[in-house]
Amino acid sequence: MDRSPSHRPPRAVVVGGGIGGLTAAVALHRRGWDVTVLERAEALAPVGAGIGLAPNAQRALDVIGLGDRVRELAAWQGDGGLRDPAGRWLNRTSSAATARRFGGPLVLLHRATLVGILTGGLPAGAVRTGAPAALADAGDARRPAVVTTPDGDVEADLVVAADGIGSAVRRVLFPGHPGPRYSGFTTWRVVVPVPARPFTPHETWGRGALWGTQPLKDGRVYAYAAAVTPAGGHAPDDERAELLRRFGDWHEPVPEVIAAAGPGDVLRHDVHHMAEPLPAYHHGRVALLGDAAHAMQPTLGQGGNQAIEDAIVLAHHAGRGDDVVGGLPAYTGERLPRTMGIVRQATRTGRMAMLSGAGAVAVRDTLIRGVSRLGPGIVLRGFDGIADWRPPGRTYAAGAERTTAPRRRQAGQGGLGRSR
Repeated sequence: MDRSPSHRPPRAVVVGGGIGGLTAAVALHRRGWDVTVLERAEALAPVGAGIGLAPNAQRALDVIGLGDRVRELAAWQGDGGLRDPAGRWLNRTSSAATARRFGGPLVLLHRATLVGILTGGLPAGAVRTGAPAALADAGDARRPAVVTTPDGDVEADLVVAADGIGSAVRRVLFPGHPGPRYSGFTTWRVVVPVPARPFTPHETWGRGALWGTQPLKDGRVYAYAAAVTPAGGHAPDDERAELLRRFGDWHEPVPEVIAAAGPGDVLRHDVHHMAEPLPAYHHGRVALLGDAAHAMQPTLGQGGNQAIEDAIVLAHHAGRGDDVVGGLPAYTGERLPRTMGIVRQATRTGRMAMLSGAGAVAVRDTLIRGVSRLGPGIVLRGFDGIADWRPPGRTYAAGAERTTAPRRRQAGQGGLGRSR
């Protein structure tokens, strides 16, 4: 038993206040845990402008009663697809086919919006910002885990390591693991006002570069780009100017979106992924989730989605704290094969998207066009086993307890993007 004779609620400490950590905190809180989130930053200001939540993540959020709130933010109306830099369509994605196949739309929203939704599901004081934390003891079946903070040590029945791609907790638990490696390309992200001319949501693949333009519910546009570059690079002037140099001659609305951005509005980050799996996603009373466990390329748009899945599955196996140590192997057993399979699939997609040779790009584009002529379902098959995932256990949606995910459809909405 993890509870004391006074029958206190089990205590969880979540290290990291990102999407995965906050989802885990809400899920554990709903199961009766006393939860504290320790975030190193002074404020919950998420890095990254937007995040696409596919139907699998929405169903995970149904477990904690937040799926419908996210679905209300769906902004993609009509069709979208994949283009080349001249604007020619490589394939068109049917939103109706996507919704039928996977049970709902793609919802693109600002990360700050999602953070607000998640923190709204936690009690006051549960999130402590400006609170760096370090794992001092992973604990075991007989003793609690211990986390060190500037205000003193904190004991916990469960520590959730959601401290990102450079996870310090992961290095403590698995010091011999090489960690993430550079994927060979960098990304840019920006949110701007909607272009003056209507546009169709799209992703565009060029030679060693890609661009995506997607609508947000609040009337703005989320744009993202990627290009093959050496690690650690930066623009000699500013990143908006770098986007103009690289993408300024691509089809509309790409130049218009770049023009609408301010020089300081563009975020740039190198992409890393976990090529070698960890031995486990747990040790003692500590569980790793999200990028701390399985950093992946953003080419399938599943990084944040998988962190949300992790959080829900972890809360399911941690239960109400009666046998945390006994439940964590099941968490690893369920999550490690799935997430590493998606890591590998995202890496393969990244290789295709980032082809640089003129001949290879011509062959790639011809193959995509050829496959697309067989119908949108052929392309969507790449997301089978990913977007159709369903969470374990009971689901709570719109305030009502259910045993399966909601089946509500939204006509004309759907599609699977590749924003992280």
